Amino acid sequence: MKECPLDVTAASLEEQEPVLCLASSSPRRKALLASIGVPVSVLPSNVDETPLAGEQAEAYVERLAIAKAQAAVPKTALPVLGSDTAVVVDGTIMGKPCDEQDAAAMLSALSGRTHQVLTAVAVVGPLGVLSCCVTTQVKMRAIQPHEIANYWQTGEPADKAGGYAIQGLAAVFVEEIHGSHSAVVGLPLFETTRLLCQQGVTIWAGRYQSI
Repeated sequence: MKECPLDVTAASLEEQEPVLCLASSSPRRKALLASIGVPVSVLPSNVDETPLAGEQAEAYVERLAIAKAQAAVPKTALPVLGSDTAVVVDGTIMGKPCDEQDAAAMLSALSGRTHQVLTAVAVVGPLGVLSCCVTTQVKMRAIQPHEIANYWQTGEPADKAGGYAIQGLAAVFVEEIHGSHSAVVGLPLFETTRLLCQQGVTIWAGRYQSI
């Protein structure tokens, strides 16, 4: 694997010039990139997220990640990262709930069982398009109807795939996971770092106090 460039300056991340364009308005993905010292500019991409006929979940999320990244490429000189996450149970792709009833149906389907969270990442840069997809197994405890109703009232499920946020209040529903926790949040950091390094994107900006 190509050696990853490290920025060892002492300036804070906020003072760093962006080294990557994030084709997403997700504050979670921006925060995850900040956690590995990657300052970004944000340029959300609006793409049609309707699954194609017969499309498998892995192909679906990887296609959308690539499409989101490519849509932002003409608008920036920086490498671009696109990503997409889907919750899958019994082969059915769950997107974001459209209303309270939809969210309740999603969480009821996830209650007391294991489902899959697929997150795809695509980075467009000097090497063209590089992408990958990461699958994590998530086991939920049994969730009572009143808990589902109360959770909806917090406002957290409305814009989350599968109707829940593992890094938020819904952490109390998650019994165990097998795989990448950061992928369930929105970006698999191990695999993302590998793609960024291959595209020459600097990590760890501002993380050293001295050298």
